[in-house]
Amino acid sequence: MSTKGRVLVAMSGGIDSSVAAVMLHEQGYEVVGMTMKTWDYASSGASKKETGCCSLDSINDARNIAVSLGFPHYIIDIREEFGDFVINHFTDEYLAGRTPNPCVLCNTHIKWDALLRRADQLGCDFIATGHYANVREENGRYIISKGLDENKDQSYALWGISQKSLSRTIFPLGNLHKSEIRQMALERGFTDLVNKPESYEICFIPDNDYRGFLKRRVNGLEEQVAGGEFVLEDGTVVGKHEGYPFYTIGQRKGLGVALGFPAYVTRIEKDENRVVLGNFEDLAKNAMTVGKLSMGKYDNLDGRPIPTVTKVRYNDPGTEAIIEQDGDKMKVHFIKGVHAIAPGQAAVFYEGNDVVGGGWIETNYNMAYQLDVLA
Repeated sequence: MSTKGRVLVAMSGGIDSSVAAVMLHEQGYEVVGMTMKTWDYASSGASKKETGCCSLDSINDARNIAVSLGFPHYIIDIREEFGDFVINHFTDEYLAGRTPNPCVLCNTHIKWDALLRRADQLGCDFIATGHYANVREENGRYIISKGLDENKDQSYALWGISQKSLSRTIFPLGNLHKSEIRQMALERGFTDLVNKPESYEICFIPDNDYRGFLKRRVNGLEEQVAGGEFVLEDGTVVGKHEGYPFYTIGQRKGLGVALGFPAYVTRIEKDENRVVLGNFEDLAKNAMTVGKLSMGKYDNLDGRPIPTVTKVRYNDPGTEAIIEQDGDKMKVHFIKGVHAIAPGQAAVFYEGNDVVGGGWIETNYNMAYQLDVLA
């Protein structure tokens, strides 16, 4: 038995999770590979060929790595729990006029819980993934921080993992660049992994057509939301839209209206079935409220405002902001307007490279606020 312990590695069949498993195996851990089947493409109704982490090819790729290195590999079917939670939430959020982030929700509420349950069943001390992030213990807290490779950092998607889960989590790739991962795969003869295209779409929408998915998912949706109005901020009606769930804040393309200036979706008014349009500057807000918090670096901010860099979407570089915790909500005040803050998306607060915490954006607005604490 390994002196380092037994580790359950989530293996999608891609290069990152495969190299993570290889690294831990070479470091002397007793590795157990596990691939989670979250979705059945046939049930999506999409026309695109089955690809990504749930495909048979990906499952076989993960198993082949395990066989080549001599460690066990298991497949677990979590389609029912994934569908009930992640997909229902995805649909409900769009019907509520918000923009969901299913990948973050899956990480924080499905994958880690599923892995930990199986880790306990298999006698594993740790779980590991191929995410580009780091975790450390400090002052009794387990703190997620950014991965070394800024272009691949995935800490934004991990803010909701519980302290209990983090205490048993290993991120082998956290201090490596993607180029190093590719080189390691080549050196070990896994050339197919290097040449394998990476998947960026939502796993249950392989054709990236979320409108089509919603129409197939919700019977009679088009009839329920048809005939809504495009309006300007002053209420002027400028056209008809196809249904408020089919639009997101910040959207410019596919609106089907000509206003003489570049128009963006600035607000969705679900109860009136209206989509509000404006110019780019109308998208800028300097404050927001964030709920359903998960605190990382600190258990509680104790009412003290602290300066952070806050991200409002995955590819957001972040903006300086003051955050103030008010019970189970976080009030966020940006030093400058941030464009296209979309309710339903995740907001993540950083102190340097460390994740202070995160939550789900509930509202965005403009307000005057004294930002002396940033001086």
